Amino acid sequence: MRVAAIDQGTTSTRVLVADTDGKLEIASSVTHQQFHPHPGWVEHDPEELLTNIRRCLDAAGKVDAIGIDNQGESCLAWDAETGAALSPVIVWQDNRTADAVGRLKDKGAASLTLSRAGLPLDAYFSASKLSWIVANIPAAKDALAAGRLRLGTTDAFFLDRLAGTFATDVTTASRTSLMDLETGKWDADLCELFGVPISALPEIRPTVADFGRINGVPITASVVDQQAALFGHGCREPGDAKITFGTGAFALAVTGKEIAHAPEKGLLPTVAWSINGTMTYAVDGGVYDAGSAVEWARRIGLIADIEKDLEWFDAEPAIDRDVVFVPALSGLACPHWDRTAASLFVGMSAATTQADMQQALLEGIALSAADVIAAMHAHVPIGGSIAIDGGLARSRYFAQFLADMIGREVIVADFDERTAFGTAKLAALGAGISLPDAKSTAQSFHPRIADSSATRRRFHDAVARCKSWRDLGE
Repeated sequence: MRVAAIDQGTTSTRVLVADTDGKLEIASSVTHQQFHPHPGWVEHDPEELLTNIRRCLDAAGKVDAIGIDNQGESCLAWDAETGAALSPVIVWQDNRTADAVGRLKDKGAASLTLSRAGLPLDAYFSASKLSWIVANIPAAKDALAAGRLRLGTTDAFFLDRLAGTFATDVTTASRTSLMDLETGKWDADLCELFGVPISALPEIRPTVADFGRINGVPITASVVDQQAALFGHGCREPGDAKITFGTGAFALAVTGKEIAHAPEKGLLPTVAWSINGTMTYAVDGGVYDAGSAVEWARRIGLIADIEKDLEWFDAEPAIDRDVVFVPALSGLACPHWDRTAASLFVGMSAATTQADMQQALLEGIALSAADVIAAMHAHVPIGGSIAIDGGLARSRYFAQFLADMIGREVIVADFDERTAFGTAKLAALGAGISLPDAKSTAQSFHPRIADSSATRRRFHDAVARCKSWRDLGE
């Protein structure tokens, strides 16, 4: 039997076909455009995303079940009667609502989002984006007045258009700032706070559930991409953790039945998955810019060939030679939560080379991820090894430097489609299909130094110099 897992990410859409014999194949992968109509704005064309999903499903061929994972916080509005999108997809990286969120903070609203949704007030999450759509897009206002407005994350749009099911899953809803983390229901007070009409939101369902059918094939799982990767890495017990280095870097650790509230550390409690009536929670910490920082460096000519230029460096770490990079192109996430912070290189001189800057780029991303893991471990003890995946995991230098900074074994499997594989495993559960674990070999990187605290302090000094634009203005 065959399962198709649609992995709809920030830069591409791909489909993994997994079968009960253990075969795994990416049947298709399609990139889509990124739109930046104003500084800090990031958008996708919802119809382009939908077309790419259909192309991937066509490439998958005959399957017995479908699972879909999504970007998490990216959202839009559409018409309930026609299905037509009424807004672009406002992507999780988008920062247009930072001022509105700041005004809510000034009014003391942060305590409500922390206590109910478990999330800080930040433009990263969907609630302020949906509020912006309702307030600023005339077509959305008209649809609301006519009782035809639908609001939601991208998964709800895909499911509605592809299967006629207006629903989201609990992991995705937990990333909106509109869901009560304990009940798994939309919260009327949170919706009122952000000005999001609760009547326009989709039904919240478990991760493994009936999400309708596409051409007769059941959709049996829907999930956020990072939670899918956590499941795909085999993380099931409290303390099991992974880091996915995609556009951003996202670390998740299973906390089991415990909701790990740790706002003082910048960590986010979230739903890992809901299966067979049991809610499993996780704690999440993110870095906004990982692969996006590498892509930026490639775009400006700092990197010519990502695989060759970043695979290994023989020189001692750039940060030990006082060249430091802070990857804050979209601001700082965990544990700082400062969307106005600016990215910067520190310590360059006339002797600094292109290779030094490439090396510092990788180290800055790794050190940012190390800060997240340190914050997690102080609240939820993390095991002695961490699995990583994503494009940066292919760099031996990056994996080794990360191991040095977190003081743990870093495991890199040669099969790195863990997000799509986790989605396939969840969809298989919903269809009563047993998929074997992915067959792969793993490379392990062990810490070479006993104490990384001095290096991390040097990085923190650079982060402290990442003055927000507001501070610079003052």
